Amino acid sequence: MPRLIALNKPFGVICQFTPEGEHPTLAGFVRVPKVYPAGRLDTDSEGLLLLTDHGPWQAQISQPRHNMSKTYWAQVEGTPVPESLARLAAGVTLNDGPTLPCQVSLIQEPAGLWLRDPPIRFRANIPTHWLEITLSEGRNRQVRRMTAAIGHPTLRLIRAAIGPWRLDGLQPGDTRELRWPDAPAPARSSARTPRPSAPGGTRRRTG
Repeated sequence: MPRLIALNKPFGVICQFTPEGEHPTLAGFVRVPKVYPAGRLDTDSEGLLLLTDHGPWQAQISQPRHNMSKTYWAQVEGTPVPESLARLAAGVTLNDGPTLPCQVSLIQEPAGLWLRDPPIRFRANIPTHWLEITLSEGRNRQVRRMTAAIGHPTLRLIRAAIGPWRLDGLQPGDTRELRWPDAPAPARSSARTPRPSAPGGTRRRTG
């Protein structure tokens, strides 16, 4: 049967198995053979990353045309006012065009949140707040660019959920085997099906 693995990707880890520069890779955390990331997280973003050895699942998770939602916790600089949050939810214009409407809410610091190493920069005279943002599209560094567009730069970004799957207490660097909801049996015909992208291939990053 196909495999689906959840990883809580730590800060500073690159979303590939092959070394590149001095950053640690997924190889240090994922021991399941022949699985590849379904989507990406930037090196400086944390949280839920799904990996699979089944091409159709990888495509359904990662390709924007399938509209699988992704939920993020963003720690932002300053205090967003309701008008700014409404603007963010309605869609903001970035240098690659307007974003789709999304779900945005001001939240308390997520329960059980781990310490980041290194910690974010703190300014004694500038408060920070947490936003929960749910998107159905996946542009490069989209959440960071969206919060910057309303005047609240993102200091820390954690992906909390992808579709029906959530972090649910998974600690940084830990993995969990998942089940695909209502997954059909894998095709056994000789017809070609999409294959997972090889490590180091084309990247689509959201965080």
